Amino acid sequence: MPPAAPSPIMRRRRLGVELRRLREVAGLTGDQVIERIGWASASKLSRLENGRSRPDPDDVAVLLDVYGADRAQREELLGIAQEAGDIRGWLRNYPVMTQQQRSFAELESGCAEIREYNPVLVPGLLQTPSYTSLRIASARQVDEEAGDPEAEEDVDTEVRARAARQALLTRTADAPRYTAVLEEAALGGRAGPPEVLREQLVQLCELATLPNITLHVLPRDTQIGHLYLPPTAFSVYRFADPLDPETLAIEGGFTDVMSTEANTLNRYKVVFEWLRTAALSESDTLSWLIEATGRLPGAVRASTVAYGSATAPTQRRRSSGRLTER
Repeated sequence: MPPAAPSPIMRRRRLGVELRRLREVAGLTGDQVIERIGWASASKLSRLENGRSRPDPDDVAVLLDVYGADRAQREELLGIAQEAGDIRGWLRNYPVMTQQQRSFAELESGCAEIREYNPVLVPGLLQTPSYTSLRIASARQVDEEAGDPEAEEDVDTEVRARAARQALLTRTADAPRYTAVLEEAALGGRAGPPEVLREQLVQLCELATLPNITLHVLPRDTQIGHLYLPPTAFSVYRFADPLDPETLAIEGGFTDVMSTEANTLNRYKVVFEWLRTAALSESDTLSWLIEATGRLPGAVRASTVAYGSATAPTQRRRSSGRLTER
C-alpha cells in the first residue's frame, strides 16, 4: 500500500486555524472581512475557520490577499486548501469506502500514532471480517427496532470498507505506531460464537507480533489508578505533520464526538497511560491471547499455536497503591 495521502479533515482544520490566525494578526473581525470581500453569507468564513466546509482555493486566495500573507504563506496554505478539497484523490487510496467509515478513515489517514481503548469491543482497526459483520448486523437490529430508515450500504460493503481502513496498519511505507488497550470483557462470550472469537483472537495474536503494533489486555478485576473506571471508548490521533492538531474521538455507539481541545485531550491521554500501565505487558498479552484461543470449544491446544515462545501471564499484586509485575 502506498504512503497515506494527507487527511482531508485534518487539512481543513489546519487551514482553518491558519486563516483565523492571519485574520487576527491583521486586526480584522469576521464581519469586516465579509464586508471587504462581499460574500453574501457571514457563515461562510466561520465554516472555513472551523474546518467545517470544503475550501475553494479561489476563496482562500482572496482571504490571503486581504490578510496580506507573504509568498511562503500563500504557497503553503493554497497547497493545504488543495489537499483539503481533494476528496476524490484521497479516496483513490481505498478500494471501497462508505460514509459511515469515512470520518474515521479521514482521521486515521496521515497518522503517525494511534492510541485506542475500548471496554466492550475489539477496535475497528483490529477486527476480522466476521467480527465486523456481526457487530454491524447487530447494530442494524437496533436501527430497525427504533424505526430508523435502513442504512444506505449493505453489511458486506461496510465490512469491506472497514477492511480498507485496516490496511494502514500493515502498509510497507509510513505505517503508524498503533497501541490499543483491550478489556478482557471485549474478548468474552458475549461478543460472538466460538468460531468468530477464535478467528478474532488468532488475528490479534498475529497483529501483536508486528513491530508497529502494541496490544495490551486489561484483566477484568485489575485496578486502574485509584479505582478509576473509564466510562467510554476513545481514540487519540497524532499526525505526521506536527502542525496538524492532535485529535480525540470518543466513540458512543450511536454517536461519536471529536475534539482537538487541549485540556480534554490531555485528560484522555492521562487515562490512556493509566490503562496501559494497569494492563498486561506486551508479552503477557500475547500469552493471554494464545491461551484464550486454546480455551474456546473445539480449539487446538494453545501450545500448538505458532506465535513464538510466549510464556504464561505473570501474576500481579498491589504494592503501595501501584500495580507491579513479578
